[in-house]
Amino acid sequence: MSNGMEFIAGSLAIGTGATLGMDLWAWLLKRAFGVPSLNYAMVGRWIGHFPDGRFRHDNIGQAAQVRHEKLLGWGAHYAIGIVFAALLLVLCGQSWLRQPTLLPALAFGLVSVCAPFFLMQPGMGAGIAASKTPNPPVARLRSLMTHLVFGASLYLSALLCVGLW
Repeated sequence: MSNGMEFIAGSLAIGTGATLGMDLWAWLLKRAFGVPSLNYAMVGRWIGHFPDGRFRHDNIGQAAQVRHEKLLGWGAHYAIGIVFAALLLVLCGQSWLRQPTLLPALAFGLVSVCAPFFLMQPGMGAGIAASKTPNPPVARLRSLMTHLVFGASLYLSALLCVGLW
C-alpha cells in the first residue's frame, strides 16, 4: 500500500473507530448513570447556519432548524474524528500506525478538547469552555473525560488495525 493510501485508510479506520469509542462511552454513561449525551442535531443546526454566515448563536436550541440537521451533525461528528486521526498521524508520523503507542494518542485526545471548548461551545451559545452552562465544572470534566476516551480509542483502533497496512 502506498504512503498516501496508508494515510487515508489509517485516518478513516482509526478516526471512525475512535469516534465510535467515544459514542459507546456516551451510551454507557447514559444507560448506567443517566448522563445526557450531546444532541448532534444541535451540532448540525450550528453547522447548517454557516452558509448564511452565522457562526455564533446565543442559544443553538432556539435557532431556526435546518434541513437534515441530525444527519448533518452526526456526519460532522464522524468527519471531525477522522480529521483528528489524520492530524495525529501528521504529528506522530505514519509509522505510528504500524506501532501505535498510548501516550501520544491520550495526549492528542486531551488536546482535541480545545475544539469544543473554544469553537463549538462558544459558537452554540454555551460560552468558552462551557462557561455559560448551568454547571461549567461538570460540563468541562465531561468534555475532558470524553476526549480522553477518544484518545484511548485512537490507540485501541490503531492496535486493531496493526498489520493491515
